[in-house]
Amino acid sequence: MKTTRRKLIESAMPLDPINKASSREKSIRHGHPSTLHLWWSRKPLATCRAVLFAQIVDDPSSWPDLYPSEREQNAERERLFGIMQDLIVWENSNDEGVIGRARREIVCSIARNRGDELPDTYGDDLDYLQKYGPVIRDPFCGGGSIVLEAQRLGFRAVGSDLNPVATVISKATCEIPGRFTGMPAIHPEARRNLVGTTMSSRAMGLAEDILHYGEWIRTKAWARIGHLYPRIRIDENVAAGRSDLERLKGQELTVIAFLWVRTVASPDPVLRGAHVPLTSSFMLSTKPKSRAWCEPEVQRDGRTITYKVRVGDGQSPAKTVDRSGGRCLISGVSMPFPYIRAEGQAGRLGSRLMAIVVEGHRGRVFLPPTPEMETLAQSAQPQWKPDGDLPEKALGFRVQEYGMLQQSDLFTSRQLAALTTFSDLIAEVREEVIRDARSAGMSGDQTPLAEGGQGAVAYGDAIATYLALGVDKASDYWSSICSWHSSLTTIRNTFARQAIPMIWDYCETNPFSNSAGNWSHCCRWISKVVNTAPANCGTSISQDNAAVLTQQIHEESFVFATDPPYYDNIGYADLSDYFYVWLRRPLKLIWPDLFITMQVPKADEIIASPHRHGSRDKARQFFMERMNKALEALVRRSDSDFPSSIFYAYKQTETNNDGTISTGWASFLQAAVDAGFTITGTWPIRTEMSNRSVAANANALASSVVLACRKQTKDAPVTTRGQFLSLLRQELPAALQTLQTIGIAPVDLAQAAVGQGMRVFTQYRAVLESDDSRMLVRTALQLINSVLDESLETQDVEYDRYTRFALTWFESFGMQEEVYGEAEKLGIAKDVSIDSMKGTLLKSQGGKVRLLKPNEVSELAPEDPVWKCVHRIIWLNDEEGEYAAASSMASLPNQKKDAVKEIAYRLYRICENNRWADLSRDYNSLIASWEGISSQSKELETGEQQQLDLPES
Repeated sequence: MKTTRRKLIESAMPLDPINKASSREKSIRHGHPSTLHLWWSRKPLATCRAVLFAQIVDDPSSWPDLYPSEREQNAERERLFGIMQDLIVWENSNDEGVIGRARREIVCSIARNRGDELPDTYGDDLDYLQKYGPVIRDPFCGGGSIVLEAQRLGFRAVGSDLNPVATVISKATCEIPGRFTGMPAIHPEARRNLVGTTMSSRAMGLAEDILHYGEWIRTKAWARIGHLYPRIRIDENVAAGRSDLERLKGQELTVIAFLWVRTVASPDPVLRGAHVPLTSSFMLSTKPKSRAWCEPEVQRDGRTITYKVRVGDGQSPAKTVDRSGGRCLISGVSMPFPYIRAEGQAGRLGSRLMAIVVEGHRGRVFLPPTPEMETLAQSAQPQWKPDGDLPEKALGFRVQEYGMLQQSDLFTSRQLAALTTFSDLIAEVREEVIRDARSAGMSGDQTPLAEGGQGAVAYGDAIATYLALGVDKASDYWSSICSWHSSLTTIRNTFARQAIPMIWDYCETNPFSNSAGNWSHCCRWISKVVNTAPANCGTSISQDNAAVLTQQIHEESFVFATDPPYYDNIGYADLSDYFYVWLRRPLKLIWPDLFITMQVPKADEIIASPHRHGSRDKARQFFMERMNKALEALVRRSDSDFPSSIFYAYKQTETNNDGTISTGWASFLQAAVDAGFTITGTWPIRTEMSNRSVAANANALASSVVLACRKQTKDAPVTTRGQFLSLLRQELPAALQTLQTIGIAPVDLAQAAVGQGMRVFTQYRAVLESDDSRMLVRTALQLINSVLDESLETQDVEYDRYTRFALTWFESFGMQEEVYGEAEKLGIAKDVSIDSMKGTLLKSQGGKVRLLKPNEVSELAPEDPVWKCVHRIIWLNDEEGEYAAASSMASLPNQKKDAVKEIAYRLYRICENNRWADLSRDYNSLIASWEGISSQSKELETGEQQQLDLPES
């Protein structure tokens, strides 16, 4: 009978390095797939790479003949962790040495299980994986991160998504580069100068052609609409009274951006309907050396406002709109939001040009508006505009309340003219590419790209697809939802967060400038992504409904790795309509099957959207039903030799006021269990930066949990609540000890332990309550957390009595003072004297007692209580570094060192339960540094021993 081996993801993961690499990746730009086109909540490539590796590679415990002892198993895990730590570094993404070592490890596991001989060289590993490796499938592929990393590791990979925008993005990221890998660029300059003729394992020629034909489009677009974006000459009139403009006199400068403000008629009857500005800030630059702001001036008639630019020191005017409503700039009369919304819905909101930003010498130059510039902007006549309706209500949408009801309402006339001009040129450039490709000797095959073609026509389709994505990418910067970032003096794009909010002071960028959001930059970002893509052949992306997946894949089995929608956190379909309307126009003939509908399909989207289903209860029911169907399809087609991995993204606060688990997390786990999965691991991965705009003061997506899941066996038994609890108490402490041994940080321990508890729960077909009803996942989670707390509490039985006293005190009072009588009462119970702990563990003064803080703890001695040891080492690690902490720890007995680590976990859990965030950081920080402190401590001990063993001279 074939043995099913436990995989690394089911036993251990190096979470700290993965978390660091994943968080760091959010700030990496050049060549990263996220810069090809926006998609919401992409998973970091580091996370995907690590998860895929751990899904396929055997855990050492599954080979007891090779690794019989726990010590040998831990040593082998550490070796595998070392490979993973190199693998997840962004700079190693295309390092064949690093990727090759990881691929060899994957092949070793597969070959060992199959009984095959290992391929002779690393070069043969790719062929072996393509022939014998599992097929990785992601049925919710989104931006394509998982498929891309499966491709990079050498697997055959398949991706699909219901959303056509996501499908095109994933095709451009994962599928199209592989069609044209190793080919030189075909544009005439490349052929004349022999540039790009070097053969490569990647799609470098395609990347170069994207840049060339992007510039071809820019030149044509300038000839058609360049007059709408004139340069500004700095003459005497413009420079008058501005010392910062003196050295720019006589120069013609390119406009970076036009800064507009929305206006509304003042409700003050004296002003007879005069329009006043609604702005959240008049600041143009808050940089200390280049402060600038807009100064509104009320003219003599008392009803007209003009705008000047001031620079240097001084106070900018107060904003005229905030969360409570607006204020009339002229009279000070209050303008509540119901009034502003009513004016917007009646089509009476206006806009005024407030300032112009131009490219100066090593910095931005801010100029006042002119009537000519304002008139020019309003004279633009777009040839086309999207006529799709915005949703009446949707997650993250606010603009409809102010009368913006159609997609075209999100853009100014000049922005629409620019977008339609660039969009129209996609068809023209495609013909140009096809002619050049044939001249360069490319096959005259007429098969289009959508049907698998690889000739000149398909190449024209490919370039057109990337440049259409360029228009789409540009639309993120060319809307009236963009704002001006005064601290960075740059434009903030439409989707700075996953929403379309109302923006009062908006920014209109110049497509032909050299600053953020310009056309050439959009093409350059896309080219860099294609240039760095692994471009392996054989990867395919399709538009499919995950809930009916079985209809497409027949009887083939897959290893599933997927990142499904997040309950009610992101309205993908509603949001992506913004991009769909601009993609559909140039690509509906190139990808006809993807762009049949006028807007993105929404009826089958698996999210809990109350506005679509009528109520929260109906939305939840819909989500559960469809997610169940999708997960059932995964269960039926999952490869029984490997676990599936499923991401769940949760918010920064995932508990309700009563402390229970959030609806989204519990619902998702319930859907997985109902579908027939046994959950064998849950690993928390921190994938988001805390400083991103969506996270500020918001209950935002903060982390992901990766679930490792297998098909539940057909003969899975039924058990009772009592038996489940008994087994949980039997197995969870040992699993907890293993997690602590491999260095899981306290902040991650609870979630990792949940996976071990869910493994116990889901090995049964059902756990029955006392009334014979089936136990729900929500109840199981509460029981798992309760047993987890019990398990951590029982770890203190070997502690000295002083430490047991401090633990109990800390659990009740933390580091706060309490009356002496409370301490004396507890001391009697724990058989310790309060006086004996003064200055060592406690500070007692004025009839009050508290525990000593880390910075108050004195030098250590081997006989000191564990409590004192942990806090002294925390202080040394924070203030003087790992070496100082290791030096102090080296003097302790080994049993006490283990106790220090255990108590750090225990104290973190107490802090977490009491929501003591400041205190919890100390304990989490110690565990995060534990490996370094421990290894240096051992080196110091070894050195001392060697010194003692030296022969006498």
